[in-house]
Amino acid sequence: MPSLTRAEANARAATVTVTGYDIALDLTGEGDTFRSRTVLTFGAEPGSDTFVELEPVTLLSATLNGAALDPSALAAERLTLTGLGADNELVVEGEMRYSNTGEGLHRFVDPADDRVYLYAHMFLDGARRIFPCFDQPDLKAPVTLSVTAPDGWLVAANGEQAGEVDGGRWRFAPTKPLATYFISLIAGPYHARTDEHDGIPLALYCRQALAEHLDEQADELFTITKQCLDRYHEIFDVRYPFGHYQQAFVPEFNFGAMENPGVVVFRDEFIYRSAVTDAEREQRAMVIAHEMAHQWFGDLVTMAWWDDLWLNESFAEYLGTRITAEATRFTGTWTTFAMQRKAWGMRADQRPSTHPVAPSDVDDTALALLNFDGISYAKGAAVLRQLVAYVGDKAFLAGLNDHFAAHAYGNATLADLLAAVSRSSGLDLSSWAELWLRRAQLNTLRAEVERTGDGRYAQVVIVQTAPDEHPTLRPHKLCLGLYDHGADGVVTRRRLVEVDVDPHADGGRTLVAELAGEPAADLLLVNDSDLTYAKVRLDPASAGAVPLILPLLDDSLARALLWGATLDAVIDGERPVAELVTLVLAALPAEREVAVVEDVLRMTRGLVDRYPAPETRPAALELVAQACDRLVAVAEPGSSLQLAGVRGLIGAGIDTVRLAGWLEGENVPAGVAVDADLRWLILYRLVVLGAAGSERIEAELAADRSAFGEQWAARCRAALPDAGAKARAWKLITEDLDASNRILDATAQGFWQPEQLDLVTPYAERYFTDIPAMLQRRPGMSGERVAVTAYPSVVVAERTRQLAAELLAEPGISSIVRRVVMDGDDDVRRALRARG
Repeated sequence: MPSLTRAEANARAATVTVTGYDIALDLTGEGDTFRSRTVLTFGAEPGSDTFVELEPVTLLSATLNGAALDPSALAAERLTLTGLGADNELVVEGEMRYSNTGEGLHRFVDPADDRVYLYAHMFLDGARRIFPCFDQPDLKAPVTLSVTAPDGWLVAANGEQAGEVDGGRWRFAPTKPLATYFISLIAGPYHARTDEHDGIPLALYCRQALAEHLDEQADELFTITKQCLDRYHEIFDVRYPFGHYQQAFVPEFNFGAMENPGVVVFRDEFIYRSAVTDAEREQRAMVIAHEMAHQWFGDLVTMAWWDDLWLNESFAEYLGTRITAEATRFTGTWTTFAMQRKAWGMRADQRPSTHPVAPSDVDDTALALLNFDGISYAKGAAVLRQLVAYVGDKAFLAGLNDHFAAHAYGNATLADLLAAVSRSSGLDLSSWAELWLRRAQLNTLRAEVERTGDGRYAQVVIVQTAPDEHPTLRPHKLCLGLYDHGADGVVTRRRLVEVDVDPHADGGRTLVAELAGEPAADLLLVNDSDLTYAKVRLDPASAGAVPLILPLLDDSLARALLWGATLDAVIDGERPVAELVTLVLAALPAEREVAVVEDVLRMTRGLVDRYPAPETRPAALELVAQACDRLVAVAEPGSSLQLAGVRGLIGAGIDTVRLAGWLEGENVPAGVAVDADLRWLILYRLVVLGAAGSERIEAELAADRSAFGEQWAARCRAALPDAGAKARAWKLITEDLDASNRILDATAQGFWQPEQLDLVTPYAERYFTDIPAMLQRRPGMSGERVAVTAYPSVVVAERTRQLAAELLAEPGISSIVRRVVMDGDDDVRRALRARG
């Protein structure tokens, strides 16, 4: 399919006005297709021409204003419409194909019971796989849907059900105007739980195989949903605008969730079947709040084009974190944001593929897809937090409500939003937006400290720098935290100092005059409270105090910032990975915030897999394992901290006798349940280490014949230290069009193992020919995800970089290939630098 260009979208928006979609789907047929009939009504400039997107297996009929269209009008997944009238009716009937990629109408057969489940995912341009459409965000229209489904199925959609089901036909009331990428439905023998809150009907859906788990968790899910609705109603003048609020947990979903109005869709891993940590429950709550924020930012007011994606994702990321902290029991979400989400944005922002939060050059939908990254989500949210610090919360919320009132059920742009907040705050935000939203990359803030002979500050200067290729300095409103280590072993924050970092100061140097003459703190933390978005580097004395102070700090956000600064310095090659693992051993067992533990272990393990030389990696991994062992020993049995420590120990451990014993229930730490997912994690590690083989994998799968079991088995098969297993896994990744998106992703996850470099290194050569070919056959989100996961990042060698350079030099490579290879090569570059 040709990517829709911005010029084409602008021309089409100037030509047509869409008045409605009436879509009828018949899901009762056999095989891999379904039937779709659509009546699309729209106004147009008389005599003009345009096109709709459409991807049928067979076009059965198409009429425009009663006249049959020639079959040749459909080419390259576009149906050309000529000689339009002032008012037009397009009627199209076709056979459409189910998907196994998580796009279009995805079909899943549950291995647990052979039941069939469907869900529609239109994002970003997948609506053409279900019905003919003007597939761009600024051509919104009401949708009337009817679905004929097999007996015993449940169907839910954006609109509320209209009347009783008649002969298997489900009818839904017309919706408010929707962008095409929000139109959705689920269909199948879904299990349902219902409730009501503040006049809003609520529902939860999942597969029958997960029904008992949903029933156990429904009260928590409904409680979080109600708390978030109440808080949004407190801060927004417009109540939830789409009638009912349904949340469907569906299999093999590509994203964490999707904000379809009236029927929000989540990946069904959020219905937990095994023990999880409080950090994972917090993450689920934040995703619920994030998708709910989209009902205003994205659904009620929709971006006009994909360059304003930040109006959707940055606001949902910011509000999802904020509302979860304000309305639910998970009050520490800003710690998680600093540790995990903002760090994700910072990594993306330092890659060669970086782009502004609000880029002005998104010329087509292919480029738009690539911008769904840590910049559009997490960096944008961090920038919004800085905006709130700059204009004040009252003015910020007033501006948002003004924005909703002006653009409800329509479209808006960056200029519209800035105008609203400028009016409410009385500040001209144009220069602020230029520096923060229109320019890429990030600044580094360093404390430059001079002390007097008696231990006082002679001078404290915040030095702001920017990379040479992106030399933008920005205004930063931030805090400095002064932390002292007392004789009683307690660390206290003496005070917070508010600082306005001036981008126009000489040499990027902002003097903190308020600290002159004050007793020097043991640790001076730049950006305490995490109000701004920047890399932070501590002064030498403060950096030296981190191992002593970090385990004793009460403030989890301050601890997250110190961990984040340490990890970032290692990633940048400023500090060795050996220093990191030593700090992990010293401080992580004392950490009280499970989200911090999980993310430190995840990041450290990734660095240990790539940054040390192969001969020194085992020693680094052993220190990580020791830290996890200590954490398990001191954590309360059955606690989230204990579970996080056990998982970390499994991932870093090499004691196969101990791990095999756990799998048999021997010497398991008290409080740890070796449930389905923990069993698979143990087995996966044993497979990687060569202590379990194919027979054990198949036996485990026979005991866990589930969707999750199949994914775990695919990951384990790919991890087998066997040449035949690697060949089979690579063939599946690169050639199999029948495998689902999730099986391919699991296989790619298991393939590259630093313990198996002799086996996998030859595949680094093959990646640069086989993966671009795979993306020709499997374009879109599913293919991109596999390409990212399958990148040979563990083959840290100049040859890997040379192969990347040769591919990037080829003319005509796709934007997806270019982005994935540029970013993967940057990871290898950093690892080589660390080894050097």
